[in-house]
Amino acid sequence: MGRLLGIAIWIITVASVWMFVSGRWWFPEAITEHGPRVDSQFMITIVVVGIAFASAQIGLGWVLWKYRDRADSQRATYSHGNNRLEIVWTVVTAIVFISLAIMGQRVWASLHLHSAPPGSYTVEVVAQQFAWNFHYSGKDGAFGRTNPEMIDDTTNPVGLDDADPNAKDDAVVATLVIPANRPTELILRSKDVTHSFWVPQLRFKQDLVPGMAIHVHFTANKVGKYELACAELCGMNHFKMKSFLLVLPENEFNELVAMPQNQFQTRKDELLNKYQLPNY
Repeated sequence: MGRLLGIAIWIITVASVWMFVSGRWWFPEAITEHGPRVDSQFMITIVVVGIAFASAQIGLGWVLWKYRDRADSQRATYSHGNNRLEIVWTVVTAIVFISLAIMGQRVWASLHLHSAPPGSYTVEVVAQQFAWNFHYSGKDGAFGRTNPEMIDDTTNPVGLDDADPNAKDDAVVATLVIPANRPTELILRSKDVTHSFWVPQLRFKQDLVPGMAIHVHFTANKVGKYELACAELCGMNHFKMKSFLLVLPENEFNELVAMPQNQFQTRKDELLNKYQLPNY
């Protein structure tokens, strides 16, 4: 029985490693400037963890093979182990994984802790059960005042105050549209529970927490349409909380955001039909 179990562990280990090495299941193409750095860090991590995983499982299989229960085996004896070896491999493991964590924080910090570059285009993202609302400042570049008491999920999902002159040209749509090759800053808010903004091709996922305005910035560099989903279980209809990200050439984007609300909506829908989701 010990031999069979050891062989089974080796087969499962080889199959698990093959799933990654073969490249049959992998990330979709990155569409941001920081994407290659994230992928590089992930590859380093997966190689280090893969070596540790394969080594441990091969060793476990060998122990089961060598010390399997046999009719002629002697009675098992207690072994305390080796304190020196235990200290060494614990320290080495800590150094490796703490180093990986520190390396990975560099990209994360560049997106979250640093201010958005000058000239960034800012969009306010307001999540709710179970929809996404994207608030654009319009031609004047200034966001209109919002008032929670004026929120109406059908006609005014972010509570724009019409009395504010800056709100006159604002647009609120259900699709996120951003310019290519220009820094974009998102201000993430939630109206009810915790949601999570996730576009796999952007290579980041960020929670939206009620009562907080969370800033994140990035630069998309590939024109196209991509699926946007909530990655935090937020209620019964969580699975329906989906939208799209449209990355447009800057001239086309500038024309779009300069349009009045009704024209913005119509043109945005035309662009959604123009671009196709990438094949995975």
